[in-house]
Amino acid sequence: MAAAAAARISSMASQLRLSWLMVMLMLVASNNNAAAAPPAAAAGQLRTGYYRETCPHAEEMVFRETARIIRASPDLAAALLRLHYHDCFVQGCDASVLLDSTPANAAERDSDPNKSLRGFDSVARVKAKLEAACPATVSCADLLALMARDAVVLAKGPYWHVPLGRRDGRSSTAASCGGQLPPLCGNVSRMVDSFAAKGLDVKDLVVLSAAHTLGKAHCPNFADRLYGPGADPPLKLDGAYADRLRKQCKEGAPPYDGNVTAEMDPGSFTRFDSSYFRQVARRRALLRSDACLMDHPFTSAYIRLAATGRYDGHFFQDFAHSMVKMGAIGVLTGDQGEIRLKCNVVNST
Repeated sequence: MAAAAAARISSMASQLRLSWLMVMLMLVASNNNAAAAPPAAAAGQLRTGYYRETCPHAEEMVFRETARIIRASPDLAAALLRLHYHDCFVQGCDASVLLDSTPANAAERDSDPNKSLRGFDSVARVKAKLEAACPATVSCADLLALMARDAVVLAKGPYWHVPLGRRDGRSSTAASCGGQLPPLCGNVSRMVDSFAAKGLDVKDLVVLSAAHTLGKAHCPNFADRLYGPGADPPLKLDGAYADRLRKQCKEGAPPYDGNVTAEMDPGSFTRFDSSYFRQVARRRALLRSDACLMDHPFTSAYIRLAATGRYDGHFFQDFAHSMVKMGAIGVLTGDQGEIRLKCNVVNST
C-alpha cells in the first residue's frame, strides 16, 4: 500500500513538473514571438482568401492535385515541405529556388545545399493546372506555400490557413545561398543565429526542425557523425543507432555514397507526428543540426516535453504558427516581382 501510494505521489509530482514547465515554455515563447516578429511591411499585405475573386477554386485545385502526387509518392511530402523552407531562407519566399540555371547563371537550385531538392516536376504539374483555369493569377511562391501546407496535412499533420498574395522573384543565383540556409553540421548557437537573421526565434527553430519527422537524409549529410576524428561520442549519438547507420552508410574515401539514404524518423518518415522528438531525446537524431538542439535549455526542454506524446495538440499549433511566420520572410507583394507563367523561368519581357 505504501509503495503504491508513493508511486502515485511520484507520478503526480512528475505531471505537475511537466505542466509547470509547459506553462513556463509558453510564457517564454510568447516573449520570444513578440521580440522576433517578422517585419510587417510586405508580410502584412498577405491575407487568407487572397484568390477568392480572381481564382476562387485555387486552393481546392492545389490540394486535389497535391493529394494525387502524395498518394503516388508519399515521400514527396517531405520534398515539398523542404522546397518551401529552402526557398524562404534564401532571398525570401519568392519561388527563386524553382528557377532554372542558364548558361550565364547558376541558379539557387544548383547550389550545393540545394542539389538534393526534389519535387520540381510536381510543382510544375500543379502550376499548369492553375494556369489552365486562371491564367497569370496564382504565383509560384504562393503555390509553394500551399503545397507545403497540403503535404503536411496529407501526411496526417496540422492544417493552417495560408496567408497569400506573394509575388515571384525574377532572379536566382547559387552564390546567394551562401550562409543563408542553417548548416546541417552547425552547433545550436549557429542555428539560433541563422533563424534570428530571418526574424524567427528559438521556439520557431525547435518547432520547424520537427519537419524532419518526414523524409530521409543522404549519407554524406551524416557520415561525419559516424567516422573520423569528428565522430560523435555515445553521449551525443546512441551507440546501437550509430552501428545501424554504419551498416547503411559505409565508411570510405569522402565523398560517401550520395545514393544511400536513411530515414530521419525511422518507421514514421512518411507521417507527420511527434515521434521526431522522441528520437532526438533518445540521442537518435540523424543530423547534427537536430542533435544539437539538446544543447540549448529552451529547445531541449521543448523536446523532452513533446517526446512524452502528451502535447501533440500544442506542437501542431506551434508548427502551424511557425510555418506562417516562415512563409512571410522577405515576401514580394503589390507590384513587386511578377506572376510567373512557368515556375522554372521568368516571364519574357
